[in-house]
Amino acid sequence: MPETARILDQLRRAFDGDAWSGPSLVATLQGVTAAQARQRPLPAAHSIWEIVLHVTAWVRMVQQRLAENRLVEMLDADNWPALPESTDEAAWQRAQQDLYAAHVALLTTAARFHEADLTQELGATPDQPQGAGVTNYVLLHGVAQHNLYHAGQGALLKKAFV
Repeated sequence: MPETARILDQLRRAFDGDAWSGPSLVATLQGVTAAQARQRPLPAAHSIWEIVLHVTAWVRMVQQRLAENRLVEMLDADNWPALPESTDEAAWQRAQQDLYAAHVALLTTAARFHEADLTQELGATPDQPQGAGVTNYVLLHGVAQHNLYHAGQGALLKKAFV
């Protein structure tokens, strides 16, 4: 199996498949209502809704970097977007649909990659917060890891719902 296909498999597993580490991101979000998603059971932590907006922003950013073959910086306001003005069930469903659409766009872009594309670096010098100076291979694995990291946060927050 080509490496690109293996990476796509890992992205799918982390997002909505059978992740080795536990529930995928989508499985973690299953059954969460808008009221629960905006709760802050841990005052210093982000809400599940904020996490979904954050993950969506990063999935879009990675997809854009791969599609444009260049480093696109993440603005602070985009990294942790504010909740929308309306936080009803319809808005919560839209947030989840946006996350799914971003994931599909990422998979579509990554599926076009050849093995040689995986070794290409974005940015000249390493910059961990911005993801510069890493290969496309590391970037793609990183977004899968990022999704699972935040799935774990969501799982912990769900346990704290009141």
